[in-house]
This record gives sequence, C-alpha cells and structure tokens, in this order.
Amino acid sequence: MGLFRSFVFLLMLYLLQGSNTSLVRLNNNGYEGIIIAIDPAVPEDETLIEKIQNMVIDASTYLFEATEKRFFFKNVSILIPENWKSITQYKRPKHESYKHADVRVAPPTLPGRDEPYTKQFTACEEKGEYIHFTPDFVLGNKQNEFGPSGRLLVHEWAHLRWGVFDEYNDDEPFYRAKSRKIEATRCSTSITGLNRVYMCEGGSCVTNRECRIDSKTKLYEKNCQFFPDKDQTEKTSIMFMQGIDSVTEFCNEKSHNQEAPTLQNKMCNYRSTWEVISNSEDFKNTTAMLAPPPPPVFSLLKFSERIVCLVLDKSGSMAASNRLNRMNQAAQHFLLQTVENGSWVGMVHFDSSASIKSNLIQIISSSERRKLLESLPTAASGGTSICSGIESGFQAIRNADFRIDGSEIVLLTDGEDSTAKSCIEKVKQSGAIIHFIALGPDAAQAVKEMSIATGGKYIYASDEGQNNGLIDAFAALASENIDASQQSLQLESKGLKLNSNDWMNGTVIIDSTVGKDTFFLITWNQQLPSIYLFDPNGIPMGTFIVDSASKMAYLSIKGATKVGVWTYNIQAKASSETLTITVNSRAANSSVPPITVNAKMNKDTNSYPSPLIVYAEILQGYLPILGANVTAFIESKFGETEVLELLDNGAGADSFKNDGVYSRYFTTYKENGPYNLKVRAHGGENAVTWNLRHPLNRAAYIPGWVVDGNIEGNPPRPENDEDTQTNVESFTRVATGGAFVVSNVPQSPSFLDLFPPSQITDLEATSNEDEINLTWTAPGDDFDVGKVQEYIIRISESILDLRDNFDDALQVNTTALLPKEANSKETFTFKPGNISEENETHIFIAIQSVDKSNLTSKVSNIVQVAFSVAQLCPALCDPMDCGTPGLPVHHQLLAFTQTQVHSIGDAIQPSHPLSSPSPPAFNLSQHQGLFK
Repeated sequence: MGLFRSFVFLLMLYLLQGSNTSLVRLNNNGYEGIIIAIDPAVPEDETLIEKIQNMVIDASTYLFEATEKRFFFKNVSILIPENWKSITQYKRPKHESYKHADVRVAPPTLPGRDEPYTKQFTACEEKGEYIHFTPDFVLGNKQNEFGPSGRLLVHEWAHLRWGVFDEYNDDEPFYRAKSRKIEATRCSTSITGLNRVYMCEGGSCVTNRECRIDSKTKLYEKNCQFFPDKDQTEKTSIMFMQGIDSVTEFCNEKSHNQEAPTLQNKMCNYRSTWEVISNSEDFKNTTAMLAPPPPPVFSLLKFSERIVCLVLDKSGSMAASNRLNRMNQAAQHFLLQTVENGSWVGMVHFDSSASIKSNLIQIISSSERRKLLESLPTAASGGTSICSGIESGFQAIRNADFRIDGSEIVLLTDGEDSTAKSCIEKVKQSGAIIHFIALGPDAAQAVKEMSIATGGKYIYASDEGQNNGLIDAFAALASENIDASQQSLQLESKGLKLNSNDWMNGTVIIDSTVGKDTFFLITWNQQLPSIYLFDPNGIPMGTFIVDSASKMAYLSIKGATKVGVWTYNIQAKASSETLTITVNSRAANSSVPPITVNAKMNKDTNSYPSPLIVYAEILQGYLPILGANVTAFIESKFGETEVLELLDNGAGADSFKNDGVYSRYFTTYKENGPYNLKVRAHGGENAVTWNLRHPLNRAAYIPGWVVDGNIEGNPPRPENDEDTQTNVESFTRVATGGAFVVSNVPQSPSFLDLFPPSQITDLEATSNEDEINLTWTAPGDDFDVGKVQEYIIRISESILDLRDNFDDALQVNTTALLPKEANSKETFTFKPGNISEENETHIFIAIQSVDKSNLTSKVSNIVQVAFSVAQLCPALCDPMDCGTPGLPVHHQLLAFTQTQVHSIGDAIQPSHPLSSPSPPAFNLSQHQGLFK
C-alpha cells in the first residue's frame, strides 16, 4: 500500500507541469519563437532595438558555452509598440503578442529600480512567466551594477526556461558553515572576495572596515557586504554572479554549495542548477553540437490597428437554454464596451453554411458600435459548419484589404462538428489568432487545438446564466497589445436565480485608478427588473438604456466617474428569473497604471488524480498588491461551481509569500470535460499594500569589486525599507482565467485518499537562551485543505543526511503538538539545553507531516540553529564525565535518549524504541556523529 501511495504521489509530481503562454520551441539545439516585446509605455528609441539585438547575440554565444555546446538562440521576434513610428522593415505580427513575450522591456517597478528579474512563481523545474528588463538596463547604463547584458540574459533565461533559482540571498547574505567559518552566501565557495562594511554618502566613502559579528545572530552585522575579487579563476556559477569575468558555467554536483541558504537550495531540494538543467526535457532531447551555432535571426514586428471578426454560431442548438440571446448580450457588451477605439471589427454568422453579416468597420465612435449591433443573429436553425464560419471570417478580413496573419477570429459555438478537424492545418498556417468560446457541454473541442496552436484564448461558458460566463468570456477579449490604460477592466460580474420580487443587492468600488468610460450592464431572462443605482453620495443615477429584444439594460458614463462605493438594487419581476450585473471601466489617467488581476491554472489539460493549482496575480503596473481577498470560482461543464480562497502566504501551492501572486491547490474536480476559471479580488481600505521590496529571482547587484586589495564601489542600490506599508485604496476586480480540460475522472467516487499533505516550505527556527522556537504554516490533510494528523520533527548534524535519510535522523517528541487547520500558523518550542559559545555546532531541523491515511508529505525546508553539547552534558551524563575527551560520543547520546524528561523536558525521543540500555539495541552508529 505504501508503495502505491508513493507511486501516486510521484505520478502527481510528474504531471504537475507548469503552464505558461510562451511560444518558444527547441529545434535542433536552437530556441525558436522567442519574443522580446517593448512595452507601449517605453518612449520611442531605435537604439533600443539595436541594443536588444546585440544582447541576444552575446547571450547566444555565452549560453552555448555555458550548456556544454548544447543550446543557442536561433530566431527572435522583437515586438515594437503601435505608438512608435512605422518604417519599411517592420512587419505585422502573426501569432506573436505581448502576452506571449518571453522578455518584456518595460519601465521599472519603481523609478530608479532597474534590476532585471524573472517573474517566476511556480516550483523548481517549472517554467517562469517572463523576463523583465528596463530600457536603462538594455541600453547599457547599468553594466557596472549588473554585468554585461548578454550574460545576464542567460542568467534570467535559466530562471525562465528551466526553473532554477538564484544562488545568492539578500535576506541571508551570510551563514555559518560546517567549518564554523562565516561564509558569504554564494556558489561556489571558491569565488574569492572581501567581507566589508563599505558605505558612501555624497561623493565620498565614509566607512570602509572589516565586518563585526552580531551578538544575536552570530553572523556579520547588517551592513556587511561581500565584494568579489575582480580577477578570479573560478568558473561557477552563473546563477550567483555571471558578471564575474571567469564565470562561464552553472554550479554542478561537484562545485555546488549545499550549505548556503540560497533559494536554489530551498526550492530545488539542495540540487545544483546544472543537475536541474540536465533533468529538463530540453537537455534530454538534445546532444552536444560539434560546430558553433549560427548567429540569431531577428524579425522586427510592429503592432498596428486591431483586426477582429466575430464568427457566431446560430445553428439550431443555439435555440436551447437561452443560448442565442445570451450570446447576443455578450457580443453587445464586447462591441459597446470591450473592443477598443481604432479597432476594425466585422461579423459572420454560421450554421450549415456561413455568411458575412458585416464587413470590417473601424470603431471611431459609438455610431459604429451601434451599427454592428444590428448585425447580430435573431433566429437559430440549421447544422454546424465551423470551418465555413472561419473561412467566411477570413474573407471578411480580405474584403477590407487586410492580411489574415495577425488578425483575430472570435469563434463562439455550442455544437459538435465532425468536419472541424479538416481546417485545423489551414488555420494554423493562416497566421490568424483564434479565440474559442465554447458554450455548453457539447462544444466542438477541435477548435481548442486551433486556439492553442495560434496563441488565442480558450474560454468555456456553461448554460447556467447566473454564472455570467458568456459575458465574462467576451470581456476577457480586450486587446493585450495596447497600453493598460486603454483596456476595459472588469470590476464586477455577478448573477443570481431569483423568484418574483426578490432582490439582488450589492456594491461595486470605483477606485481612483479607474473610472473612465464606466459601463453598467444588467441582463435578465424573462421580464425587465426594477433597477436602482446610486453613486457614492447616494444620488440615484440616470435612466438605463433598455434593449427589450436582447433583455438587457446598460448605462454608459463617459468621462470621469465618482470614486467610491456604488450601490445597486435590482428586483426580479418574474418567477425563476436569472439576473446578472457586469461593471467595466478604463484607467482614469494614462500616467497612472490601473490595478489589474490576471488569473490562470498551472495546466490547460489535466488527468485524474493529478492536482491543479490556481494562480491570480494582482498588480499596479509591475508592483505587487498584497493583502487582498481573492476568491476563485471554478465552473464545470454542467455549471457546478467550486469556490476557493486563494492565498499569498508562501505555503502550500503558494511558492513565495507577499509577491502578489495568490494560489491554491484544486483537487475536488468530479467531472470529465472543460472547466472555466473566474477570479474575484477585493481590497478593503487600509488592508492592502504595495510590495515595495525588490522582486525575487532578480540578478545579483554587484556592490563593487576588489582590485589589488582595495574596494572599487558601485553606487548603492536604491533601497526601500521592507517594513514600509503603503496603503492602497479599496478596489474590486474580476478576471477570467480561461478554460482547462480534465480527463480520466472515475464515474463512481473513489474513497482512496490520493492526496498527501503539502510540503512545509516556510519552516523557521530561532534560538532563545536554552530554547529553540519553530514556526511554520500548517499544511492540510489533502495538500492545503483540512488538517494533518501529526508532525514528525527530526534533527541532524548533516543537512544532507537529513534530506536523504530523514527517517534515520533523531526525532523530537511532538506528542503535545496538536495540528491546526491548514494555513494556520504553527509554533513549537523545545529545550535542547543551554547553548554556550564553546563547543558550538550547528543542528539542522526539518518537519514531515502525516495525514489520517498515513500519507506523508515531502520533507520540509531545512533550517539551521546553533547547538552545544557542553551545555547539555550536566543533564545527560555523570558530571565527572562531562567534557572528558575520552568519553565516547555514543555514550552521551545514549544517556540523552534515555533521560528525555531530565534532559530536555520530553522534547526529544529516539527514532526507534529502546529495548536495551546497550548501544547496539539503538543502532547508535547512525547517530554518534550528531553531537561533537
């Protein structure tokens, strides 16, 4: 049974592959389809394009050598903003878009903060989201602080592509090694340099001295820094400081520093970066090249007007479940509010055949939007020919003398179509982007392949109208290639089934980052409800425009909207009524980024019993927003909805605390087929803050170099006090995360417990006189849900023994430790005796949790504390023997294990029961090296 459980858990880990939007593929050792996008907010500068090309050329050569002649950059597309001037050599993008960018050249998170970083919030070996470079960095203005841009691109590429982590740690820049020396956190330890306090004010350096030891931490004082020697011979490691001239390799198993408190050690179970890279699919599918690679090939692509054609299903099945009318409501919302001014929009209907109902019209004012509304279908009949609809959409685009490549098709269908597969290859070759909105449980899945292959969105909407899935789907189709200030953001999406005279009441917050072109939409199924809307001052708003045929009413507020809490009261006028409300708005000021929410699953396809992870990221510009209440709504194909509270606590599914990414495991799926994700975020006043700290997974800042024994310092990095709390006003946001598909769910429920507790990743230990205090976040019975049965805490002198032989390490008595509910803060204190400065060694501690089915979690992160045998001695052995050099260690350990009550207050117990006082009965040879 235990073997089966282990197999299931390994299977789940294998299936838990990250899902991101990159279009990169590996072809004959070369990476193709790399996208580097310049943010629309970046001022026009053609030099930037040249510098990007030089950076990639240098990086390709460096990458090739660093990976033992295995990988290089083959072709790269540079996306140029629409607001830059056009020149002949710029081409129109095809599938490439800003959301697919592997590298974003964008303004810094805060002025002056030009550190390059990779947005990476998943587990070791899983791909990251994107690399963020600032224009100042790309232009070469920060080379002294971060090193050559080409080398740094390789450092960040390793984060992005292979899921490795940094080998330095600004939070723990020093540690006490097994040798008892204080070492700088680095890999490898062969990197030489000086530990110094070096502080400059104005134009002069006022302090340059050796570091002092902090009496509390036993490590160097806070202002101590490691300054590397300019001239080195050590080749590793790129994930520590690639700016050192001699560094050309990743740390491997031989050179890896497993003692250092690096993120790589914590996240990747103390494996070296090269071990992780060597285990990647990229590495397994390639062999070393004999000849040098060719230089990268660049494509310069420039965005222009958006070209989109709605291809809408009006087949007979659309008459069921109010589908046709709901589609028209959602399409009207898209045309009236979502699609941006300047876009070209057309419309096609299809059933057994297809016809163009509106050639492309450029949206300049509300009159073009209203004209397109007249083309929506009014009746449903006939069969379903998806390929005919797509081909007519292409023809509508050609009729306006536009190219197909780079255009968008928004295809909505509810029916199966066995012929849809016949046009998949043609669609892939067209260069068009296919967004697929699947309505109802029988929508053709062949279109999903088109959508994924062309970089489009795949969204599912059930027939449960109160979930508002169709309107959400169209609202999610705002352009991602324009500045965020121009996008329509969803502030509310809610629905209820009501009886006659029942009310749907609520509030929506208009915060100061939005409020331009605010749009309120109300829909119903049967009879016009009573609608009341009040602004923050309690003043009732004007009359809604009512479309009785489509059963919708809307209020569009042009210009600025009052900031604050808006209240709505909507009363149903028919029995079994379904009411919905949707609220959208745009940024109030183009110079102030609005608060945005992005949602996604870690996988687009999933097979039972593998767990899924829900992610939601809240940002203002590139600054993470903390402390929000974030809820995920996961809807099955038949409309059943699971609700999950997402957390940014650095525990369970959430890899990093306070990074603005809120996460949770999802394991309670019960049906095969498509599911859809919607996330609602709410920030209460004074409860939400910006994260002003530097982002994780960023390039190491070089404080300066040691040259001929003297320090040549760089300007100090702009710093923010990590304790600074900057309040953000209240806000509400809704985001659609798209669809995912689950398979192999058994028809009858399984009573087998398949999910172990999640790994504890935030274990911390502090010593206080004669006590060791442990804190961590409680895992659950099933990953991060429920409550575990017990904790197993073990200690060892060797970090690797604790990792590799956890079951053989000395166990701490935890009988008095009663586990709390998942995501609660756990604390535990035990007394290992008084710690003195003498005979001090370092003890490593880790935890494993066990659920009611005896499934065990992975061993936690390992923490280190100082410990002294000398101070335990009076409680463990005869005073005459204490400190006696000839006394065997295992005698002391034996006394220790058999005198728990007298020595440490029942805190430590042996791993195995003692049947005899003799050492062999306890197998002391395992433990005799524990205390020295």
